[in-house]
Amino acid sequence: MTQLQITAFGDPSVLRLNPSLDKVPADGEVRVRICFAGVNPIDAKTRAGLGWAAAQNKDKLPWTPGYDVAGVVEKIGPGVTALAEGDRVCGMVGFPLAAGGYGESVVAREEELVRLEQIGLRQGAALPLAGLTAWQGLFEHGALKAGQRVLILAGAGGVGHLAVQFASAYGAEVVATASRDNHSFLHGLGASRMVDYHDADWVAQVVAGGQVDLVLDLVGGESGKAALACVKPGGRLVTVPTISAQQIKDAAAGSAIEVLGMLVHPDRQQLSQMLTLLRQGEVQVTVAGEYALAEGALAHQAIEQGHVRGKLLLRMPAADGLAG
Repeated sequence: MTQLQITAFGDPSVLRLNPSLDKVPADGEVRVRICFAGVNPIDAKTRAGLGWAAAQNKDKLPWTPGYDVAGVVEKIGPGVTALAEGDRVCGMVGFPLAAGGYGESVVAREEELVRLEQIGLRQGAALPLAGLTAWQGLFEHGALKAGQRVLILAGAGGVGHLAVQFASAYGAEVVATASRDNHSFLHGLGASRMVDYHDADWVAQVVAGGQVDLVLDLVGGESGKAALACVKPGGRLVTVPTISAQQIKDAAAGSAIEVLGMLVHPDRQQLSQMLTLLRQGEVQVTVAGEYALAEGALAHQAIEQGHVRGKLLLRMPAADGLAG
């Protein structure tokens, strides 16, 4: 098979196609012939040499990134009971150190995968990491309740546009930051108020409508720190970018606001719940672009330039002839 690997840390040009043998699944594992793989900001950050996964893998290059996959089970290992050859599946695999999604096949643990029923492979590949990040940020760490007010920073991105929908479906009032050309998009997903983060007074615009119970910070840094002023006393800010989590915690020291950093984790039950919402039409995953595996560097460039509405995917040869 062919895989797209990080050969050294640096700009997108360090991504190279390399051949590899299909792996044999061990006990409790299956091999998936990948049709689509999700491209996430963490992939680009790792490729640039930033973050924990990069630090842990710096002596193991070349390394195949990619955590989101959808495809067809082509071989099962001993002890696998919930999946069978021929099943269409999706999941967040190999997180955070093994990865492997940027390739034509991957071996994954059975419990990392969920069977796809009445949902296309594109949607299945776009959902797992972004969806689980949104879900866990809002509900596990944020303890969001119906009727509360939540501010989502970067609402139009891969995680953000799902978080807007989850929070809205749960009965929360959703405020989101986004560039002005994404405001109608977010309104259609359930956001009741949109604020342009380019505006110098965006914090004041949020607070003018009332302080929020929860901030889901998908930006970090100065934006995350500024968002503290939007939170009610006793409220909470959940920040996803690990690189600036401590800065935001320090900025909140002595206030009545709780700041939590988070790292997403695989959860088959949560992924199944999100797939049910997709199947029922309550949530949709927006796919902004699709690239051949050999064009992965272009996908990374798009991620790093920002302004991607929804998710980006890599398309593998196995997708040809299969319904999306």
